[in-house]
Amino acid sequence: MAEQHPSAPARALSLVRRSVGGVTHVRERHPNRYTIVGNHLTQHRELSLTAIGLAAHIQSLPDGASVDIRTLAERFPEGRDRIAAALRELEAYGYLERVRERTPDGRMVTRTLAYNHPEGTRTRRARESQPVEAEQPVQPVREPQPEPAAPERTYPSAAALLATFRRDDDRLLLSQRDVHRLAPAVAAWLERGAAPDAVRRTLTASLPPDLRHPAAFLAHRLTALLPPPLPAAPAPSPRPAVVPLRNCNGCDRAFRSPTPGARCRDCRHAAAPVAA
Repeated sequence: MAEQHPSAPARALSLVRRSVGGVTHVRERHPNRYTIVGNHLTQHRELSLTAIGLAAHIQSLPDGASVDIRTLAERFPEGRDRIAAALRELEAYGYLERVRERTPDGRMVTRTLAYNHPEGTRTRRARESQPVEAEQPVQPVREPQPEPAAPERTYPSAAALLATFRRDDDRLLLSQRDVHRLAPAVAAWLERGAAPDAVRRTLTASLPPDLRHPAAFLAHRLTALLPPPLPAAPAPSPRPAVVPLRNCNGCDRAFRSPTPGARCRDCRHAAAPVAA
C-alpha cells in the first residue's frame, strides 16, 4: 500500500483556466517589452488579418521608426502589394495618417501618424475644440463671508499673480484669505486675453497715498476696469480644391493623383509591356 502524506494538498492548483472547447489562455506577466493593443483593433470586424497584424506591429515600434512600404516588405514576407493594401485599410479606418511635410532644408518627407485608439482621439479633439465660457468676475462681498475654494486648485495663475503685487508696492501685501477671494475676478481678466503684466500694471498703477484697505481697492478696480471679451477671429477663406497627394504603391514616392491606389509615372512605365 502506498505511503500517505496527510500534509500534502489534495491536488495541485492549476494555473490554466479550463474551458470546454475553443481557446484556453495561458497567461504570464510581461515584466518588460510589451505593447497594449485595444480589442477594437484586434477584433475589428472590417479589417483584414494582415492589416490587424501590421497595425499591432506599428504600435510596438518606437517613435521615428520607418514604416514605409519598402521597409515593411523587407521585414515581412507578404510583399509590397499586400502591405500597401493593408496600409490603405488602416488609413481608411483611422489607425494611420500619412502627411507630407517640408523640412527646413526644403525637402519633402512623409510623416506617419499612428493612432492606437482613433475613436478616442476624435472624441478628445472634439471636446478640446469646444469653446470654454469665460467665468464671470465675483463681486466683492462684505465680511463675514464663507471661506472660498482654494485658488491653488481652481485659479492657480490668478492666485500666483496676486501674490506678486507686493513686489510693486509693499502695501499690496495680501492675506491668503484676500487672495482666495480675489482670484476668480483676476481669472476673468486672464480669460478675456489680458496679459499678466498688463493686469499687474492696471491694478497697481497710481495707488492712493492713504491706501488702507488694499483688498477692497483691488476688488473695486477688478470690477470697474474689467476689459471686454476679445472679438471672435474671422473665419479663414476656403482654399481651392487641389488634387490630393498619394503614395505610390510601387515605390512609396509621393505624387498627385485623384485615384486611390494609383502608381506614379515611373512605375507605370516600368510595368508597361515593351513593344516587339
